[in-house]
Amino acid sequence: MPDWSEENKYQGLIVGVDEAGRGPWVGPVVAGAVVFFNHDIHPFLLKNLNDSKKISATKREALFEVLQSEAKLKNLAWAVGQASAREIDDLNILQATFEAMRRAVKALPCLPDVALIDGNRNPQNFPCPSYTLIKGDAKSYSVAAASIVAKVYRDNLMKNMALQYPGYGFEKNAGYGTKEHIAALKTLGVTPEHRKSYKPIAEILAGKV
Repeated sequence: MPDWSEENKYQGLIVGVDEAGRGPWVGPVVAGAVVFFNHDIHPFLLKNLNDSKKISATKREALFEVLQSEAKLKNLAWAVGQASAREIDDLNILQATFEAMRRAVKALPCLPDVALIDGNRNPQNFPCPSYTLIKGDAKSYSVAAASIVAKVYRDNLMKNMALQYPGYGFEKNAGYGTKEHIAALKTLGVTPEHRKSYKPIAEILAGKV
C-alpha cells in the first residue's frame, strides 16, 4: 500500500505522475498529475488510494470525487494531459505517453519541484526534475492518486467516444481488443480514433484480417 515515504525523500512540492491507456487500440493516452500541498488529507484517500488497476471502477470513481473535493479545499491540485491516437501513430506510444505526462504537469496551477513518475523510463525535457518509481502507484500516495485521475478521466473519455462511435463497446472495454471490439472492427471498420500503427488495426487496414 502507498504511503508518504517516497515524497519525504525530497524537498518542496512533489508531483506524482502516471498514465492510463497505453494498451488500448483506440483513443488517447492520458496522464494524470497530482500534487498534495499537505499530508492532512481525507482519510478515505489515505485508506483506499492504490494502483488504479487493483481497485474497482466504483471505488476509483469515489476516489476521484474525493480528490476533486480536496482540490477545491486547496489540499491538492490535479491535472491531466493527453496525446491523441494520431500523435501515438506519429511519435510511438512511449514518446506520446511522455508528451502526455509533460502536458499534465504543465497544466497544474503550480510548477512542482520534483516529479515522481511511475515506471522505469524517465521522460526527457520534463518541466521539473523527475525520478522514476517502479510500481510507484503502489508505493506513493501522489503517484497512486495520479493513476486514479488518469484512469477515471480516460474511462469517461471512452464512454463519450462510445456515443460517437456506437457498436464497439468502448464504454465497457475502454478501447482494448475485446471480442466485441474485434467483431465491430470487422463489420463497422476502423474509426478515426483507432491507432493505425498498432498491429491489429494495421492488419485490418491492409486487408489481412
